Amino acid sequence: MHRLFLSAFLLLVPGLAGCSQTKTAQEPIPIKVVVVAMFEIGDVVGDRPGEFQYWVERLPLDQTLDFPQGYTPLRYNAEKGILGVTTGIGTQFSTATIMGLGMDPRFDLTKAYWLIAGIAGGDPEDTSPGDAVWADWAIDGDISHEIDPREVPDDWPTGYIPFRNKAPYQLPMPASDQHWGVRYQLNPQILNWAYQLTKDTELTTSEGADNLRNKFSDFAGAQHPPRVRIGAQLAAATYWHGALMNDWANRWVDYWTEGQGNYFTAAMEDTGTMQALTRLNKAGKADINRVMVLRGVTNYTRPIDSVTAAKSLEGETVGHYSAYMPTVENVYRTGSPVVEALLANWETYKDTIPSAD
Repeated sequence: MHRLFLSAFLLLVPGLAGCSQTKTAQEPIPIKVVVVAMFEIGDVVGDRPGEFQYWVERLPLDQTLDFPQGYTPLRYNAEKGILGVTTGIGTQFSTATIMGLGMDPRFDLTKAYWLIAGIAGGDPEDTSPGDAVWADWAIDGDISHEIDPREVPDDWPTGYIPFRNKAPYQLPMPASDQHWGVRYQLNPQILNWAYQLTKDTELTTSEGADNLRNKFSDFAGAQHPPRVRIGAQLAAATYWHGALMNDWANRWVDYWTEGQGNYFTAAMEDTGTMQALTRLNKAGKADINRVMVLRGVTNYTRPIDSVTAAKSLEGETVGHYSAYMPTVENVYRTGSPVVEALLANWETYKDTIPSAD
């Protein structure tokens, strides 16, 4: 009788009956590819593009999803299973945004491939304006000790010192469990697959890019049309610039990769993104072996010898770099075939990471 009475009471009181039952949680949406950009200019469609606009317009990413824990709303293509996110500029924004996305209960990202695609400064010894560079290493340029250059010992090449070390480029290197998020090696298997798939991509240039190339006529790396490359990416929230800083970047990357990496590009976010994905990997929320970084060269991280670093820096503004427009195009031209190949062969690549072999 007590059970019958309770059942009748629940039916008479609106909304209360459902409290006696456990709601079925909505199944998370399986995502195949996440495209990660860092900034946008103005609107996400229809105006001067930032890093994200071509992906939104051309894939397309035609749905907008609220993302209060992130930097901007997400974009989504339900039919293709592609999610797009803009992190914001700097390692602090990229870390927070990617961690927020990885913990979002709406999505299943365990099989997702991550394509981090954006612009960068480049080393004229190795890159030409408009180059699209797949990263083999992502090295952090902020985690360190630093002494003002005016106070360093005379025999030191820099005041930048690896964290917890006592001198620049001190050996032996810190133990592998004490890299403090300074270095990340991208999975060579998927890197080589992406490079082989895209190495013959026809890239574009512009008058501004050609003018920049001509100014750097003394640098061998600058003297070729835009092409697809492989090289190390240096990420630092500090927007550094200058010939001496460029020399530091080469030595810093060489040190942290133990001679395996060559500094090609500089941007501000990728080690933050890699840190978040590393932790999400440990939590079973993402697969760090499915991450690719693609950066296009819009400008150089040093001036020619006849121009001071300060004067050169005056002309460096986001969205107006010498090779900006062709580079944004080239990043999309290089990255989009990778996305399409993953989707076209999803039944295989869902469980098996693609290989160039």
